[in-house]
Amino acid sequence: MCGIAGVAWTSDSAPFDQAVLRRMIDAIAHRGPDDAGTYESPSGSGPGACLGHRRLSIIDLGGGHQPLSNEDGTIWIAFNGEIYNYQELQASLIKRGHTFRTSSDTETIVHLYEQYGPDCVAQLRGMFAFAIWDQKKRTLFLARDRLGKKPLVYRHEAQRLMFASELKALLQVPGVPRELDRQAVDDYLTYQYVPHPKSILHGFQKLPPAHWALYQDGKLRVERYWHPAYSPPPAAKEFSSIEDARRQLREILTTAVKLRMRSDVPLGAFLSGGVDSTIIAGLMQSLSSRPVKTFSIGFPVAAFDERDYAREAAKHLGTEHHEQVVEPSALEILPKLIWHYDEPFADSSAIPTMYLSEMTRREVTVSLSGDGGDELFGGYQRYQAVKLGQWADRLPQFLRNWMGSSVWQNLPASVRQNSKRRRLKRLLSAIALEPRRRYLKWVSIFDDERRADLYTPEFRASLNGHDAAEFLLQAYEECPDRDFVTRTTCADVLTYLPCDILTKVDIASMAYALEARSPFLDHEVVDFAARLPIEWKIHGRHGKQILIDTFADLLPKRIQSRKKMGFGVPLDHWFRDELRPLVEDVLLAPSTLDRGFFQPEQVRRLVDEHVRGLWDHSYRLWSLLVLELWQRTFLEGTVPTSRQDVRW
Repeated sequence: MCGIAGVAWTSDSAPFDQAVLRRMIDAIAHRGPDDAGTYESPSGSGPGACLGHRRLSIIDLGGGHQPLSNEDGTIWIAFNGEIYNYQELQASLIKRGHTFRTSSDTETIVHLYEQYGPDCVAQLRGMFAFAIWDQKKRTLFLARDRLGKKPLVYRHEAQRLMFASELKALLQVPGVPRELDRQAVDDYLTYQYVPHPKSILHGFQKLPPAHWALYQDGKLRVERYWHPAYSPPPAAKEFSSIEDARRQLREILTTAVKLRMRSDVPLGAFLSGGVDSTIIAGLMQSLSSRPVKTFSIGFPVAAFDERDYAREAAKHLGTEHHEQVVEPSALEILPKLIWHYDEPFADSSAIPTMYLSEMTRREVTVSLSGDGGDELFGGYQRYQAVKLGQWADRLPQFLRNWMGSSVWQNLPASVRQNSKRRRLKRLLSAIALEPRRRYLKWVSIFDDERRADLYTPEFRASLNGHDAAEFLLQAYEECPDRDFVTRTTCADVLTYLPCDILTKVDIASMAYALEARSPFLDHEVVDFAARLPIEWKIHGRHGKQILIDTFADLLPKRIQSRKKMGFGVPLDHWFRDELRPLVEDVLLAPSTLDRGFFQPEQVRRLVDEHVRGLWDHSYRLWSLLVLELWQRTFLEGTVPTSRQDVRW
């Protein structure tokens, strides 16, 4: 696991300043504290490139220095990630006449590119973002893994293309503009993240998951190389029986775990005591000759503490369990969050994820996780709401309009976000909408109506009719022929999973030089899960049924039937108590209100209603707080090169 950065330029441009390249990789030194390296193409006329790399040593500890080249030095790579099938690929390439100087997975990609060109990505089983400079063709090739586990951001200018693992590296380049993209702000307040291919800044883009890009003669070509197997619908005889499907699932997930246990450094597993993490830890233990190290954190607030379940799972599996109780301090961790995430990122579970990563890194360098299980196997409670919405769609439109009328929204409900009456009101509020926009309303931080109330007329006009829903609506079109619940899980795999969950885990883990691996997100597991009928995943009110039945031997009975607990922090309490002064000082400051984005009276209303306990606006206030602190960090003055330099 590493960090990469670099630049390619046309024949009309001067070579890139190597001192600036070193500043770029220094800004992402946390991603690779073990080693650093740079490469610059031979001087002379014509296009050129330079690559930079920061290394976290995982495989071939002594021989994996990067950037790395082929035998004659005509193809160079800077690579971030892990290729789990590199040994099998290496053996195949040797048979084709390729010579290897190292035993690293990085060199495998170089020879694979020599053999197949851009099509090399189709053979990679792993997580990756890499850049390859082909000196003979004078081309730069960029690629990102299928699910988007590893990040890659770039800026395409008239005479050069710059790229990096993190946006902060690109912002070290002198003269690079930092102009806020207002449509990206609208997306952020909708989803709590900035969706690809957008960036929060004009002129910067993220390479989407499952895409590659080729830069040549100043032109950039971007293509998609993989789609998850949600469409077309599964053939009638795809599985001879559900028992056959369970057998295949056990086999394919076990293989995915086994591949991810390849490492030359200590490894362990995150263990929350939920279904997904317990299965992964259990499979690891079944493949290991010694107790696997597992890790969990707990909080003094019972509603956010899963340690009891984690202990039970660890005892059942026989792992060497480590746990820590933390009293999360937003005041302490906020500067780290703002700096590390580069863009406004409002998923507050990033806070415990950073604490867990810090604790885990003290013992191991690699940790496996259960990420992806909920999206692939129907684990989120909101999928139950989607099923209810399908039932409501059979009703006449006038009746649905009545059910969703504001009359019911004005009835009193508990201030708690997840109270039954609050959830019912939220369900009914969108019942009259078409199914895709109804789902968006349920998952939005600020839905369409709340954003319309929040924005000033000037800010609203500057959006030029932008519809934040388009990102989600396009994802639904990936599988138009499946049932709507399956289509929703597919949309989450393409949107929420890479932009929220995987971004959160990558940034939080790499902040402490910890590599996080996700067996559920092996693309063969993803394709298998995509082909399963939804009835095998969601049975009655229970999600992940086939997963639970398949791995029942690894799951204690209490964990098989437990309700899903979010990995979060008590934001609602914080904003009424210890964080109240910060919220009021930041969000109600004249400098914040004078930016011209939001109606001052609406911001004051959100703060007042929350502080007085009239409504739980914690997620909305967190989104606004993160946005403002991000602007102070990245738009005002020099971008800090380390998290210790963040000042507000």
